Amino acid sequence: MIKKQNNNPLHGITLKKIVTSLVDYYGWAALSKQIDINCFKSNPSIKSSLKFLRKTPWAREKVEALYLAISN
Repeated sequence: MIKKQNNNPLHGITLKKIVTSLVDYYGWAALSKQIDINCFKSNPSIKSSLKFLRKTPWAREKVEALYLAISN
């Protein structure tokens, strides 16, 4: 059974979609200034960013918050 998550605005949105949307909106250089993490600065790619963000909850929270800010 699938539970509906009314209070979760990110429900159904993948981390890959979030990162891709942020890169499309800001570009890598501006994104690294918004969120100061090396995966956005040093040889950035979607794949390496996803790997880092999946292992680092504090960075993922910042990325999700920025995504919510631009999507509203």
